[in-house]
Amino acid sequence: MPRLKSAKKRMRQAKSRTALNRTQRSQLRTAVKRVRQATDDKARADALAVASKLLDRAGRKRLIHPNAAARQKSRLSRIK
Repeated sequence: MPRLKSAKKRMRQAKSRTALNRTQRSQLRTAVKRVRQATDDKARADALAVASKLLDRAGRKRLIHPNAAARQKSRLSRIK
């Protein structure tokens, strides 16, 4: 356990940010899975729009590397 006040605060912040990152990463993975599992073109286009938005945000917020987000978007858009 940290003794310093600032270290205790950092520990609290890390705990809350870890929880937030975990939920956002889970939402991102679910959205990508929905694109891959979509059967018809309309459902796939809708799922791709949602996943692209989440991937852009994740890259911008550094949840994942921006190049990884761009690569995933590119690969998802190529799936037929």
